[in-house]
Amino acid sequence: MTGSAYERFRALHQGAAAFIMPNVWDGASALMMRDAGFAAIGSSSFAYGATRGLPDVSSRLGRTESIAHAAWLGGVAKLPVNGDLADGFGPAPEDCAATVEASVAAGLAGLGIEDATGDRAAPIHAFDAAVRRIEAAARAARGRIVLTARADNFLHGRADIDDTIRRLTAFAEAGADVLYAPGLPDMESVRRVVRAVAPKPVNVLIGPGAPLKELEAAGARRISLGGALYRVAMGALARSAAALSAGDLAVAVAGAMPGKDLQRLLG
Repeated sequence: MTGSAYERFRALHQGAAAFIMPNVWDGASALMMRDAGFAAIGSSSFAYGATRGLPDVSSRLGRTESIAHAAWLGGVAKLPVNGDLADGFGPAPEDCAATVEASVAAGLAGLGIEDATGDRAAPIHAFDAAVRRIEAAARAARGRIVLTARADNFLHGRADIDDTIRRLTAFAEAGADVLYAPGLPDMESVRRVVRAVAPKPVNVLIGPGAPLKELEAAGARRISLGGALYRVAMGALARSAAALSAGDLAVAVAGAMPGKDLQRLLG
């Protein structure tokens, strides 16, 4: 596929079919997704933080490290990469614009900025402030990087689909390229979001138990996985640890990827 990473990533959103963008955390996981045939990957702030022994808190990782990590993943896989960049690393519109500029400079094809604050007492930015942040990010992003604007109500106990749609619609009007509300509870919510922001593409987080074809029929254009693949890997490791603790060495390493296959992947 020719063109810049940005152009290739943008084109994926403009096709008639939905595409899956797996979120990865290290070189091996990035290469596995490339070899499985995926056309783009995303970073995961949750997964990367976990590899560092940290919770999913953007302030603990920081703008420079998070963007560099995402760029490194894309470089290893030689695929367009979307950076999971939390709240844009600061409350002000200028913070979001600075995150966009740094992401462009690092060669990211896309980035996501959410309306979560990181403050448990007030977890979501007020509506007007949230819109101003996306406006600033969109001005910086236009024509250079795919900007995904995220409304995080459902991740923070605010199961308000009307407010979520109001925010996503405003983010679309502010210039966001892709709209995203993680944690939507059902397919009707997905369809309502798609209708509200059309013709702009919508990212869905895995989906509320629906297969890809159903999400595609509902109008979703990008399916991401957040920290799910990392949790799958950690689930396997936890089962191995339990088997080791019980002294069952054979069970502990059952299903391990052969070393020669992993070497071939890395080579």
